[in-house]
Amino acid sequence: MTIEHFKNTAQLPLTDINPVAVPLSEPIAITRSHGIENADGVAAGIWECTPGRWRRQIAQQEFCHIIAGRCTFTPDNGEPMQIRAGDALLLPANTFGVWDIEETVRKSFVLLK
Repeated sequence: MTIEHFKNTAQLPLTDINPVAVPLSEPIAITRSHGIENADGVAAGIWECTPGRWRRQIAQQEFCHIIAGRCTFTPDNGEPMQIRAGDALLLPANTFGVWDIEETVRKSFVLLK
């Protein structure tokens, strides 16, 4: 196994660019990322998203630390959560809901099986 060192996460260039999978508003949010996936199914990296509203579709458990930006996450059947730079989240497996990105968000993340 190789150690992956994500240097200067606030400035790291992100190259994998895609629109969100399930947009709910205009403009359609665009994501950028830099990540790795290990053979054991654990993925980690840096991810960024421009303003927009969209549905979270990731079924894996996720830990993330917000490096920059501001957003709201409303889990299905839950209350809205205001999230800002410096916050960290642990999203249990099968946490679905709606992201509303108000100011471009950048986060470090770990996805677990």
